[in-house]
Amino acid sequence: MNTNPRVRYAPSPTGQPHIGNIRTALFNWLFAKRYGGEFIVRIEDTDQTRMVPGATEKILESLEWLGINWNEGPSIGGPYKPYFQSERLELYQKAAYKLLDEGQAYFCYCNSEELVKAREVHSKHHSNLGYRDNCYNLGEDEIKRFKDQNRIPAIRFRSPMGTIIVLNDIVRGKVSWKSDILDDFVILKSDGFPTYHLASVLDDNVMEISHVLRAEEWLPSTPKHLALYSSLKLDPPIFGHLPMILGPDRSKLSKRHGATSVLDYKEMGFIPQALMNFIVLLGWSLDDKTEIFDSIQLSEVFSMDRVVKSGAIFNREKLDWMNGYYIRQMGVEQLADAIISYWKDFPPQQIPMPIDRSFLSRIVPLIQERLKTLSEAEDRISFFFFNTLDYNANELDIKKITEQDPTYVLQKILDTTGQINSFNRETLENDLRALAESLNLSPRKFFGILRIAITARSISPPLFETMEILGREICTERIVTCIAWTKTINKEDA
Repeated sequence: MNTNPRVRYAPSPTGQPHIGNIRTALFNWLFAKRYGGEFIVRIEDTDQTRMVPGATEKILESLEWLGINWNEGPSIGGPYKPYFQSERLELYQKAAYKLLDEGQAYFCYCNSEELVKAREVHSKHHSNLGYRDNCYNLGEDEIKRFKDQNRIPAIRFRSPMGTIIVLNDIVRGKVSWKSDILDDFVILKSDGFPTYHLASVLDDNVMEISHVLRAEEWLPSTPKHLALYSSLKLDPPIFGHLPMILGPDRSKLSKRHGATSVLDYKEMGFIPQALMNFIVLLGWSLDDKTEIFDSIQLSEVFSMDRVVKSGAIFNREKLDWMNGYYIRQMGVEQLADAIISYWKDFPPQQIPMPIDRSFLSRIVPLIQERLKTLSEAEDRISFFFFNTLDYNANELDIKKITEQDPTYVLQKILDTTGQINSFNRETLENDLRALAESLNLSPRKFFGILRIAITARSISPPLFETMEILGREICTERIVTCIAWTKTINKEDA
């Protein structure tokens, strides 16, 4: 590509951005970076009835969290400001009335009930032709009657008839439509706000957008947009329609398949770099085998000719694997910082904050290899921070571990650990394995009892490393407490 592209991400503030929405932003951003172009963010807030308070902030937060920075847009500005469509109404109104004056648009005075009825009639008798509004050819008397009723009209575009509309899509190739299938769609609503069709066409032209890369769901609207470009005597951008993202059942990805909001995945403890890596592979690949990319690599290799036409399957298991991979590649200090940062946004319920970072850094290596998300860290290491442990958990049945009296075994462990000079992993392992052998207990049974005493869990991080971090005093206290508990349950069974 010889020219520097200008691309845009133009979300509507109707809720938090979902995976498909952010995939669109990511592809546009990578395309701009690959070819030295500009990435613009534009908020399409013309549908005032569907706006959700705080949605714009969530959209920008999602982009910032993933590291998708924009060259022009909200909070930055730029030469084509404003970047909120609600602040650009004059542009849209002027264009709509120009089309009106040229006979390429007309006033529509129909109310919602009249429109529903008319569309039902149209659907029944003219299924192959685009809908033409009841107001298509109003006489002066009819217009006066509507004005006397204080009806405020919308403006509809007169869609062309008898022509073929052709699109050369950089993803899908040549696509064509008969113009007769187009309805006379609204371009300016009765409240003075434009519809998406008019606003996006005008803004893309004024902002000098060279490529419109958007979701496949917008493909049926494209002949409307091309017809508008033609009527307004404007050159259209190059279009590319991205494949749909599907759930495991091959239906369109939705909430029933699990979380779809990007910020939901942030709350679940996913690493932004991992999520970005995963999202880019939803409909694109480099060579059908390379799966791990950082943002710099992606900006160097991304191209639209590797975008597929078919739908991309959202595989949550693959996302978990990829996130775990990114966690394992982190340095200990980096992972500790990531966990602390995550807990600042989503405070843990079982771990007091603020946390001793140096203490956490000692714990992190014990869980890093099996950690898939940052949210899992709290449950895996919370016992490090408890003053007292709950040995009455349902999953703990210390008596089933061995036929020997657990009280006796724990007392022997207490005697042995009390005599250890150097309370470190190596010494603990050597002396306790020798004790297990002397008691004629398998390591699984012996250390199963000790693990419960130290962690109140049947599964935990590596035991000897855990004991070293906790230290002699805390380990001794927990073993003593567990001995008292085993005596209690022995009495209950007597």
